[in-house]
Amino acid sequence: MKVGFVQMKPKLLDLNANLSKAEKLIKEAANQGVKLIVLPELFDTGYNFETKEEVEGIAQQIPDGETTQFLVEQAREHEAFIVAGTAEKDERGRLYNSAVIVGPIGWGYIGKYRKIHLFYREKLFFEPGNLGFHVFNIGMAKVGIMICFDWFFPESMRTLALKGADIVAHPANLVLPYAPRAMPIRSLENRVFSITANRIGEERGLRFIGMSQINSPRAEILLRASKDKEEVGVVEINVEEARNKKLNEFNDLFRDRRPEYYAL
Repeated sequence: MKVGFVQMKPKLLDLNANLSKAEKLIKEAANQGVKLIVLPELFDTGYNFETKEEVEGIAQQIPDGETTQFLVEQAREHEAFIVAGTAEKDERGRLYNSAVIVGPIGWGYIGKYRKIHLFYREKLFFEPGNLGFHVFNIGMAKVGIMICFDWFFPESMRTLALKGADIVAHPANLVLPYAPRAMPIRSLENRVFSITANRIGEERGLRFIGMSQINSPRAEILLRASKDKEEVGVVEINVEEARNKKLNEFNDLFRDRRPEYYAL
């Protein structure tokens, strides 16, 4: 199957501009035959908020909000699955840094994930995620979702892998330089594909590093984007590679685990 990422520069607090830009980039990826595409964290809102009121003014409910419905329409039109980060406001007004997964006709809205490990000033605006790590079966693959800073905690990706993920979708707004180097190792130690969709640009003095990438279960960087250009990246993968956890005839990555000795 072909998988891909959208790397873009959202405009802070401008929903219409961001959805319009995403629409063009999703179409560009779809024209290359992509079946799973990942958009950045908070692709529809921008990131560097100054006040909680700013977030409250643009965050939406899932799945009834404009962003999720937009993504459902895009998935239907292009016959693809989409994972994208968005600011969520729940029915009680609580705010979450979330991601949704949607699919083509017959699928629609599939599910959501709320970011568990909040980074820096996100803690001023968002509640910590409370839904746990989930894997979504889209037929051709099992997709786990984590968001940006979650990568810093090995337990995030390991949990998704142990729950059966073939691919980990990783919407991000990376500012630290480490993830492009670390994500191939996260893929290797869990023997899964990973798709990091990062953003670019500068927002109120905060600069994002770009370098979205797709990694193989063998720690290969299959594709890496630039540091400063809006672009899409698409590669073809063999999902079966993520289902073979054997390193050799004696070692199986998951069967060799000794959880009884990991307890603290």
